[in-house]
Amino acid sequence: MQGAIARVCVVVAAAILNHPLLFPQENNTLPEQDEELMARMREHEERMSVEQAKLERELSQQEESSSEGCSEEGYGWYFWSTVSFIVFFIIEMCRVNLADAEIRPSEDEDLFSESGPVSLRTMVLDKDILSNFCDKCTYMSAHENWRVREFVEGFADDLLESLRSVCDKEADMEVGDFVGIGSMFESWKVCKPLMCDLIVPFLPPHPYSFQFRLWCSPSSDIPPDMQGCGKIKVTRLGESESEGGCVCGSANLGEDLLCLLHGKNEVVTVVHSPDELLCSRETRFLSKDQVMKWFQISVTKAWARISHKYDFEVNFRNLDTAGALKIRFRSGRVVALNIIPVVQLEDTHAYFVSHFSSDCHSRPDPYWPVSFAVYERNLLKHFSKRLPQNSCHLNCLQILTFLHRKQTGLTGKCALTNYHLKTALLHLLLSKRPFMWGAENVEHRFRDVLGFLQRSLLEKRLHHVLIGNRKVPEEVRVPEMIRNAEPINLFRPLVLQTEHHAETVRHFQEMLRNAPVLMQEYIPHLSNGGLHHSLD
Repeated sequence: MQGAIARVCVVVAAAILNHPLLFPQENNTLPEQDEELMARMREHEERMSVEQAKLERELSQQEESSSEGCSEEGYGWYFWSTVSFIVFFIIEMCRVNLADAEIRPSEDEDLFSESGPVSLRTMVLDKDILSNFCDKCTYMSAHENWRVREFVEGFADDLLESLRSVCDKEADMEVGDFVGIGSMFESWKVCKPLMCDLIVPFLPPHPYSFQFRLWCSPSSDIPPDMQGCGKIKVTRLGESESEGGCVCGSANLGEDLLCLLHGKNEVVTVVHSPDELLCSRETRFLSKDQVMKWFQISVTKAWARISHKYDFEVNFRNLDTAGALKIRFRSGRVVALNIIPVVQLEDTHAYFVSHFSSDCHSRPDPYWPVSFAVYERNLLKHFSKRLPQNSCHLNCLQILTFLHRKQTGLTGKCALTNYHLKTALLHLLLSKRPFMWGAENVEHRFRDVLGFLQRSLLEKRLHHVLIGNRKVPEEVRVPEMIRNAEPINLFRPLVLQTEHHAETVRHFQEMLRNAPVLMQEYIPHLSNGGLHHSLD
């Protein structure tokens, strides 16, 4: 019986010493270890079952050999079993407490401003105001955004079809179908004017193709300050880089002259110059500036062909971007539309974009930023299938973007963008368990996102959510090269430019300070439950 008791003690001690929560790895949180934790707990349960079976066999053997000692040892066994149960119950309670402690954001870090410290603890958020604000956000998304998307998709189809008709099939780029990305197509757009982002892939004319050089390629020559970018080389099929095309393809020799290299009936493909292929000067690398000029001219011609069919005006909002359009109706209502020419990265859903609509710092030619917006949209769809009904994750993002826009109107633009806000939310969605995003937890999750952004600004570090992140579910199908790449710090410009960092911190401070007032000012207080006031 002493051996049995000793065995029980060993099992209990092993369970305590090997419990993954009592000695957590540094800089790891419980949500990151959920799968490993469950596997280890199941392994411990199996071991305990085996040990229990051994103990029962030993006790049964001892009962057969000695009936007198059996009674006292039996009581001892029950005593030690009770002790074991109590120990494991305490461990389980500690697991819950530790889990709750690890998922709670750090609110001890204050951001200091001229008027005093600003922290999440000092920010008062009324639950009724948050609830009403979320109700209005949901109302707008359900009753207005879908109609705008439907209109924009129909108009874009018509415009691109007209664009294809005005392009020369043998000389111009081949334009594909658009893909909707961004807040309008991810159902978290709040602020006006309503804006839709569409990416439009294009290909070079036959027989040319694109070759890609990514920043994360083994033999990459992309500078460190161009992380997340790549170069696009225009090459001719079946022709090496050193080969030149035959002159009969690029010059008009007339009907009486015959090329000695090509037969009379052989089809000769016209060789285009780098300028015709929209390349940078004296290179074979695709130029963003050349693409922008070509696309703007093509869109202008395409609209001229179909403008008689519509009862509204279409103008360019910004000539520095390729397809930043503004649609103005007779009623005065305005819908903003970004049609962005892109190049698809092989057979993936990653795209080289000529520009980002929210990017303040454009990359010089021939470096093209790579967009993973389609994968980010798929990641949100992945979460929407697993989160509770009416989850609060999009509401948190809507509140943040609303406050950010309002604060920008008060203090001006800064380095912080809506894309940074969405990135912070996606990081938290990957680290917190689905049940924690219920509608009743909107205040806690909103504070979590603010806390995450606060720490990211203090550390000047906010990693891209998809690049180099092994926590992204395989269902999202991020390319393996991107999953294995080194993480990219989206706040890297703040490390190099201290003035921009200080401006961004001040912007965030004031946003925290003004958040309760800004939300309360734009929340309706009607007895009949009606909704008014605009979120623009």
